[in-house]
Amino acid sequence: MPNTEYLKIPRERVGVVIGKQGIVKEEIENATKTNIEIDSETGSIAISPREDTEDPLSVWKTRYIVKAIGRGFNPEIALKLTSDDLILEIINLPDYVGKSKKAVLRQKGRIIGKDGRTRDIITDMTGVNVSVYGKTVAMIGDMERIHIAKEAVEMILKGARHKSVYAFLEMKSRELKIKEFHSIAKEENKLL
Repeated sequence: MPNTEYLKIPRERVGVVIGKQGIVKEEIENATKTNIEIDSETGSIAISPREDTEDPLSVWKTRYIVKAIGRGFNPEIALKLTSDDLILEIINLPDYVGKSKKAVLRQKGRIIGKDGRTRDIITDMTGVNVSVYGKTVAMIGDMERIHIAKEAVEMILKGARHKSVYAFLEMKSRELKIKEFHSIAKEENKLL
């Protein structure tokens, strides 16, 4: 079928994509005007556009929504990817720490932090949703904010102390607020 995208997600996440009585799958299909076919046994998924689809990126967006759910996000957060302003970024931990299960586990622990504190700080300071699942760290946000969150995660992966990462995030958060303030002020001046 033309324009059909195929992907595979972990089998244990297939139920989340489908949702209770198929409600999540239906919600994704309605939001993106696509058809999703799921093989529950293998985790294989086929996504194709519906005839009433006007968005040429609908299949691509659906692929990323499904991929985000496969990487541990809840469907509500994954559905934010229908916005043209948001993207999904995935960091593959073995690319940074090698294939050792212990190393991957240790780094996941450092990124999540005690009681999820580090992950929450990254989310609070950048506005980027972060999911640590399997051997990956996935992020949903706008390009600029994802760049900052990714840099923070990479700092952790390279052995930086949490204190240094938090200081970096605080500085970047201030810069973002100043930038947003200036763009709002500029817009208000245009209206005057």
